[in-house]
Amino acid sequence: MVSRKPFYLLVALLYIVGLGMTFYHHVALDVPLTPGEKRQIWSIEAKLEFEATGDPVIASLAIPGTQPGFTLMNENAASPGYGLSFVEKDGDARAEWSIRTATGRQELYYRVDMMADAHAKPAANPQPPAIEKQIESEPYATAMKQILERAQERSADGYTLTREIIKEIEKQEQNAELLKSHKSRANLIAELLNNAEVPARVVHALNMEDGRRRQELVDYLQVFNSPTDYKLFNPQTGEQGQPANLLLWEYNSGALLDVTGGHNSRVTFSMIEQEQPVNVALAQKFEKSEMMNFSIHSLPLEEQALFKGLLLIPIGVLMVVFLRVLVGIKTSGTFMPVLIAVAFIQTSLITGLIGFLLIVGTGLIIRSYLSRLNLLLVARISAIIIMVISMIGIFSALAFKLGLTDGMKITFFPMIILSWTIERMSILWEEEGPKEVVRQGGGSLLVAVIAYLAMDNELIRHLTFNFLGLQLVLMATVLLMGNYTGYKLSELKRFKPLVNEMKSGSTPGKDK
Repeated sequence: MVSRKPFYLLVALLYIVGLGMTFYHHVALDVPLTPGEKRQIWSIEAKLEFEATGDPVIASLAIPGTQPGFTLMNENAASPGYGLSFVEKDGDARAEWSIRTATGRQELYYRVDMMADAHAKPAANPQPPAIEKQIESEPYATAMKQILERAQERSADGYTLTREIIKEIEKQEQNAELLKSHKSRANLIAELLNNAEVPARVVHALNMEDGRRRQELVDYLQVFNSPTDYKLFNPQTGEQGQPANLLLWEYNSGALLDVTGGHNSRVTFSMIEQEQPVNVALAQKFEKSEMMNFSIHSLPLEEQALFKGLLLIPIGVLMVVFLRVLVGIKTSGTFMPVLIAVAFIQTSLITGLIGFLLIVGTGLIIRSYLSRLNLLLVARISAIIIMVISMIGIFSALAFKLGLTDGMKITFFPMIILSWTIERMSILWEEEGPKEVVRQGGGSLLVAVIAYLAMDNELIRHLTFNFLGLQLVLMATVLLMGNYTGYKLSELKRFKPLVNEMKSGSTPGKDK
């Protein structure tokens, strides 16, 4: 007897891999399990203003990228008459405008769409800044030394030291007030941390709030405890961590805006919050992603549209296997109902049923005449194909004339399959009689309708399109059903007399 262990191991492997891929897409790539979900998109516009002096102008603006909490979706700029390039300088992404000559007030615009994304990861992790100790003049040097010494006594690492320094600066005492009048709070704390051999720098961030206009960036501290471990600190409150509505705009201690050929420069920000369907947001996200996501969203739109229909076919196949193997419904052809169900998706169910019955019914009548001509099989099938195409053309033209635009959709029916269906049913009529034709034809239609209802379900469409791993799960399920050798549900009616006799208390054959 052949061992079934390899078979069950294969099925188990397909289930594990398929469900594992689905779980990965859901957790790591943030693909939702249900349709209709939306993603929060922030549209932010930076407005650059400066006075040009009539000389060549180069304006360079630091711009954000994908970072923890946010994924870059789109970016563009409005700059009439200016050349525009997106460049990278000293680890900073920048938008750079240039023009040969400009005079007077200038306004340039940069717009970026950022998706709120808990799974977002930057292309490269931030690197600790080089520690630069500055030599301050008196009395500032003594004041900084005293504050740092008191904070170090109550700290254990870079993070606790940062919190204690902020507490010291908050105190209304002479040293703190002297230093706050000398430097901005963020730069002062960063310098104190560097003096204590703790890598730290000032970064510029934007507080996200729907509908705000002419906002400016705020300073935050980026403190490193190790080359790969860092935290953000609010220098005003000492709050540790990055708030959910905080977008880091410039995070390498570089200049926010450099303008050559102009003066009195300024940058302000406006923002609005909006929502996008999850499929649109994820398509844009995966288009820019370099990770191995095995997602249909990473393909061009033309291929996505093709796969959206193809990935539904295994659902129809699963329905056919279930209804034929376990239920016992007879069909005309093995997978002809799946193709009919695909046609129903294009035509709608009612229009498809009417079109199918009209074509097959008319085809059977014409086929009965062809059988009297004693044609060869190839010629007969060819004649039926031409006949089916002609009928579809006639029905479509008639529907258009009558104003029934849905009737023109019957062109989606698979013509070759319909031709073979007509031929098979005609032979079946001659050999088994009309009862068997109705039985198999009705079974085919019933299976096609059930397959259509499953394939047209919004949840199933969403799952099959977004989770390729489910195709392996479907294959494993089909293999399991293909291993079934018991009674079909339709065969159980043979045991109905036995059940009735057992209920009445008599024994089968006892009365004979």
